[in-house]
Amino acid sequence: MATVDRWLLPDGIEEVLPPEAARIEAARRQVLDLFQRWGYEFVVTPHIEYLESLLTGAAQDLDLRTFKVTDPYSGRLMGFRADITPQVARIDAHTLRREGPSRLCYAGSVLHAQPRALSTSRSPIQLGAELYGDASPASDVEVISLMLDTLDLAQVPDVHMDLGHVGIYRGLARAAGLSGEAEQNLFDALQRKAMDEIAALTEGLPEGLASMLRALAELSGGREVLELAQACLVEAPGDVHAALDDLMAIADELSVRYPELPLYFDLGELRGYHYHSGVVFAAFMPGVGQSIAQGGRYDGIGADFGRARPATGFSTDLKTLVSLGRLVLDEPAQGIWAPDSHDVYLWQAVQRLRREGQRVVQALPGQVDADAPEAGCDRRLVLSEGRWQIAPLAP
Repeated sequence: MATVDRWLLPDGIEEVLPPEAARIEAARRQVLDLFQRWGYEFVVTPHIEYLESLLTGAAQDLDLRTFKVTDPYSGRLMGFRADITPQVARIDAHTLRREGPSRLCYAGSVLHAQPRALSTSRSPIQLGAELYGDASPASDVEVISLMLDTLDLAQVPDVHMDLGHVGIYRGLARAAGLSGEAEQNLFDALQRKAMDEIAALTEGLPEGLASMLRALAELSGGREVLELAQACLVEAPGDVHAALDDLMAIADELSVRYPELPLYFDLGELRGYHYHSGVVFAAFMPGVGQSIAQGGRYDGIGADFGRARPATGFSTDLKTLVSLGRLVLDEPAQGIWAPDSHDVYLWQAVQRLRREGQRVVQALPGQVDADAPEAGCDRRLVLSEGRWQIAPLAP
């Protein structure tokens, strides 16, 4: 009979050990405190729910990443959450049902059947914030600013931002009358900057629209790209110009708020195209192939929950944030070692110290002072002159 290494974990699934787990939890608390100072309210969503709820508005992006099981009670398919955003959208649209803007935030583990990339975890801790009920670029600016403040809190170095707008491609594709399959094929070619494919896929379209669709693959670079886009897309429909105007307004405000932040624009980058409806953004740092935080506008996601609402938000992986950042967190406090004793006065002394915020570890039967360092203790309680008092560990 073959032996099984019961300690092995599946690929991409990892455990977090001390003291790294303490660092991640401390960072989580600090980030959630930051969100609270911005007015974002914390919500906790279930790890598993019915599949159609989890995949609402994002089926093509999340379906392959969602673990699926059958609910033994109802016989319906359920999924382990691969993204918390659709769940928070349900809370806003169906549960809270507020009329004005609503700011919500979250932090929790998600599970991916397939990782975002070969080197990434399948069990990240997703941390994010969502703003509902406002369709103006001001909401996008707020969410992007909060994301940048989060990266700054974690002291992630050399951050630069990518900005795009899916409404530009969507408006051109609509004007060109592209079918679902043709639109998808051109979308795929744009992501790969496959110029020959893009040219072939736009053959037969009105020359003006074909030219503008081909131009998207080359409209990437610094702030000058937006001025160039205005010239290249001058004959585009009004919704394309509205999208470009929104992107320019967001870029201008970010340049004022973060004058040292490098901004990169790519009008052919359609990250989350099936999910997002407006501006899309991502933060990168040199040497890291994947974005370290990302988000965008996804208006209308609440429609399947009974109420469509403008929405924008961002998310990041807390474990990645801690590993890449330079945030120096307080070292866990060293503890006080208490002997194995049933003395009620010792118990009272231990409880008093714990209420004062001290870390106290009481020995179990058979343990001696020599075991204290492994338990993270640098002091001990000793009975002196009839009182339990703190003393250094014996050398």
